[in-house]
Amino acid sequence: MMFGYTEEQLSGFFLTWGIGAFILYMVFIIGQLAWKSKAGKFGTFVMFLGLGVGFIGYLAKVVIQWWMER
Repeated sequence: MMFGYTEEQLSGFFLTWGIGAFILYMVFIIGQLAWKSKAGKFGTFVMFLGLGVGFIGYLAKVVIQWWMER
């Protein structure tokens, strides 16, 4: 027990909200890279597609888990 929470509760919290916050931070970083490199609209799209494709997998996992638990 840490701070009155079990290990399961802490890991559940950080696996949902912690990774979600990390994904938002990564979106910010990709946006900064696109802006500083003056990539344009298509270049920005390609950067988000190439660097952000892992987010889709994580979001799909969350949706599938939610769907199966309801």
